[in-house]
Amino acid sequence: MDFAQFDWTLYWFMFPVAILVATSAMLSGIGGAAMFAPIFLIIFPLLGPEYPFESLAAAIGVALFTEVFGFSSGFVGYYRKGLIDFRSALPFIAVGVPIGIIGAILLNVLSEYEEVLRAAYGSLMLVLFYVIIKVHEPGKEKVGAQIEVASMDANSAKNGSRGIRTITARDGTTYTYETPHQGRGAAATGLGAFLTGLLGVGIGEVIMPQLVKANKVPIPVAAATSVFAVIIVVASASFTQISALIAHGGINAVPWNVVIYTIPAVIIGGQIGPRLQGKIKQRAMEKAIAYLFFVIGIAMSWIAIRNTFF
Repeated sequence: MDFAQFDWTLYWFMFPVAILVATSAMLSGIGGAAMFAPIFLIIFPLLGPEYPFESLAAAIGVALFTEVFGFSSGFVGYYRKGLIDFRSALPFIAVGVPIGIIGAILLNVLSEYEEVLRAAYGSLMLVLFYVIIKVHEPGKEKVGAQIEVASMDANSAKNGSRGIRTITARDGTTYTYETPHQGRGAAATGLGAFLTGLLGVGIGEVIMPQLVKANKVPIPVAAATSVFAVIIVVASASFTQISALIAHGGINAVPWNVVIYTIPAVIIGGQIGPRLQGKIKQRAMEKAIAYLFFVIGIAMSWIAIRNTFF
């Protein structure tokens, strides 16, 4: 183990950047790796020959590894606010963990096809842009408002008696809603988990919409519950990827000189995000992330095409 090979000041700028990324991830419910991986894969090569990672697998692995700490910090913030619905998160975790691990294993198997993975990543970003902008456009209903229990009891009887969930936050606010279920959404959860393991993005982007749009879970509870589910799935995929990196290249295969800045930064950002919950409009944050994904998708696709044909 030779840590002397690292320049420990090279990535100092990632500290403020990682705080911003983690804060945005906490507010939107979207995984921070979706923003870290493009920074590693697009921005770092522009900074000079000493900045890029050795492989796409290393970039995605470190992005997920960092995300675990950021979402864990956010989990603490949301737990203190009493907003996490642990029971409702379990079905998403049961589907996401094993499939996320499979995706992580395949990333290392397919690492030699790096440009194909880049193109797939770019395409995924463009799909997510469309999904967030078009498919998840809010309807007329007021998502997040408390629902009358009597009305929901009638709906439950009509829809198969899903039952009622009640979460009381630390500030005394009570959120009442029908018990979330996946149904056909399990396929979306599985796909998101697989893409998270393979490309570092997907699980947060499919759980949050299922909770808010399909199940009408109030946004504060949905964001907190999504964060908890994402932590478990991402941690499983991240552990698999980092273990594979170390198995193939030793402990120094992990770029620790980046991690020393991103991990403490996302822990800070993970505390800031929950404190800002409700102060920034959810839809405005989603649109900002969507347009960022559009730019990332175009850039990543172009890099894949350039490296393949030019």
